[in-house]
Amino acid sequence: MPEGLQRLWRTFFDVDQIMAILPEMLAVGVPNTIILALVAVVIGTVIGLVVSMMLISRNAIVRMPARTFVDVFRGLPVILTIYLVGQGLPIAGIRIFGGNSYAYAALALGLIEGAYISEIFRSGIQSVERGQMEASRSLGLSYFETMRWVIVPQGIRRVLPALTGQFIHIIKGSSLVYLLGLLPDQREIFSIASDASHISGTLSPMVAAGIVYLCLTIPLTYAVNAFDRRLRDGARPTPEPVLTPAHQS
Repeated sequence: MPEGLQRLWRTFFDVDQIMAILPEMLAVGVPNTIILALVAVVIGTVIGLVVSMMLISRNAIVRMPARTFVDVFRGLPVILTIYLVGQGLPIAGIRIFGGNSYAYAALALGLIEGAYISEIFRSGIQSVERGQMEASRSLGLSYFETMRWVIVPQGIRRVLPALTGQFIHIIKGSSLVYLLGLLPDQREIFSIASDASHISGTLSPMVAAGIVYLCLTIPLTYAVNAFDRRLRDGARPTPEPVLTPAHQS
């Protein structure tokens, strides 16, 4: 093999380094990545639901803070938001999680996802036909009862595939929390790969991280697509049978 190809192979595809780092990635990195993503999606869902209700309010004073929140956290780079929340809050004396960088990382990701999820919720709620509101009000339900029992459940059901897709986005976004200096047992996939790359001087550990990320995200992507198709197929009305003259007689 030519020297150039050998150097390329050693840099990216050193099998020994990849096999050496995989056990730690699977035992430590994958669980931490999934836990971080799950906590962030719970935070983001709660924030997103509250903010989405504010976004569809007829009161401009209620809408403006929600719109500002969405614009800011969707407009800032993810890496900057993680740094400002994870490093900025403790420096400013706001130590709501003490010195636990892992919790600050989950909060930062949750705020980011809350901005995106709020828009997903908003689009789902506003996609529900206006007649649903009018029919519910005519039955004696108040506005808030109608939103709680009729509109919001239908809107959320319509955006479930998009919400599930956001979980994949969080998994990939969690790779940026290495900035916060996690403890050895808190490190996610990318942190482990980054440390190993600095020690070895090659990028083979990064390739190993890429393989692990793909093993997580590709099956989830296909699962989301299948879930979306199942919901759409289930939403199709069943055609009524056509009665022929023989049946009518």
